[in-house]
Amino acid sequence: MRIAVVIPAYKVKNQILEVVNSIPEIVSQIYVVDDKCPESCGEFLQQSYDGNRLKVIFNEKNLGVGGAVKEGYKQFLKDDQAEVIVKLDGDGQMDPSLIKGLVNSILLNQTDYSKGNRFNNLRSLKGMPTMRLFGNSVLSFLNKFVNGYWHIMDPTNGFTAIHKDTLHKLELDKIDNRYFFESDMLFRLSLVRARVEDFSMQALYADEESNLRIGKILFEFPPKYCVRFIKRIGYNYFLRDFNAGSLQLFMGALLFMFGVIFGSINWLNSVNTGVEASAGTIMLSALPVILGFQLLLGFLNYDIQSSKN
Repeated sequence: MRIAVVIPAYKVKNQILEVVNSIPEIVSQIYVVDDKCPESCGEFLQQSYDGNRLKVIFNEKNLGVGGAVKEGYKQFLKDDQAEVIVKLDGDGQMDPSLIKGLVNSILLNQTDYSKGNRFNNLRSLKGMPTMRLFGNSVLSFLNKFVNGYWHIMDPTNGFTAIHKDTLHKLELDKIDNRYFFESDMLFRLSLVRARVEDFSMQALYADEESNLRIGKILFEFPPKYCVRFIKRIGYNYFLRDFNAGSLQLFMGALLFMFGVIFGSINWLNSVNTGVEASAGTIMLSALPVILGFQLLLGFLNYDIQSSKN
């Protein structure tokens, strides 16, 4: 089974040649996507790389890391010369020698999409900047809710591999073009019920500067998470299927909301009139909240167990 690699290239001229040269021979095709790089990474590679595996794609405008990767994916599917494609960053933070381990579960037909996970390796965590470690931990937790892959960590890790059959199932044009790309990929994979697994790895940190800013995460990611969470729940639990989890979610949300609203109305009424609510009124507010919360926990457990399959 042949393997290809796609590398988005933007302001990585100092690292890109070393990254490409270190890609092992098991890779038959290397797609480097020059994302309108001001350093002309694509032209630099064409002049400097000595080999016949390289194909450079030039974007007419900057599409972002996700947009660049998608252009590489499209060319990979068009060429149809390999079965698996690995996404590798051009900044040297990912060790190309790990490609064989990353794709192994796909080659054995044990998974459809394999991604790196730096959280399984304590040595890697020690080298990770504190702010990046905190941010990735928070994003990992949020992504579990959004995409339903509860066994997955480090969702923004860009070291990934996917089988072409799974890639064909995805609507690439709908996947985010910017830094939400990796998280959006997991969401799209959940819609086609693809098998996803983590691959333990250690990242390499040098003096390169990340283009991702905290402000982008705080203001751009939450709305996208909310929209995709609603889409996943609606599609997987009410449109494509209706199961025990669907019933628990529907009844749990209904009871919980009724208890909160009914209780709030009666509490405000008691404050305004000075008359204490009766025991029956209190119980009529509390019981739906308690029961609804238990049903929502039941749905959460159902969702977690479903991700293992």
